[in-house]
Amino acid sequence: MFKHLLSALILCITSVGAFANIQIQFRDGAPKDKFSISNNSKCNIQEMALNIDLTNSVGRLIFDTTASGQGVEVFQPFEVTSGNISLHSGNKVNDGDKQLPLWVSMNANEVLIFTIDVDDTLSNSELGNIRVTSSEIAKGNVSATIKGNETIRATFDNNGKAVLTLAGCPA
Repeated sequence: MFKHLLSALILCITSVGAFANIQIQFRDGAPKDKFSISNNSKCNIQEMALNIDLTNSVGRLIFDTTASGQGVEVFQPFEVTSGNISLHSGNKVNDGDKQLPLWVSMNANEVLIFTIDVDDTLSNSELGNIRVTSSEIAKGNVSATIKGNETIRATFDNNGKAVLTLAGCPA
């Protein structure tokens, strides 16, 4: 009986199809902060609309892209360092923005990287406004839509990581 249950369970799991996990990882750096987008699956993903939303982040984070905006001292514009990433809303990120809409295409097991400056807006923060800890991005959100499929969402954890789980490879 146990063999039959185990066989049925294995059949059920394998018939569901491949799961696609897209991991977004934030890392504070000087002078640039880094976001990595990892496709931890065997799926090729084309034309994914990805939005990083810092509105609900613990540190009330903003993107600091110019010297004359809301950010503190050091600023850095959006820069792709690896992979096929482009801005959804033109060719720049406005200083003080809390959302970053992107277009992303990536192959299976590929990692895409971009840099930008992120500052917190807390009056009393752990490392000052210039440096952002992974726990300060916690509760920030990520959403993704691939080729008109439903939107999936994830929340950054205290380690600066958010994982989007797709129910299978997009068609």
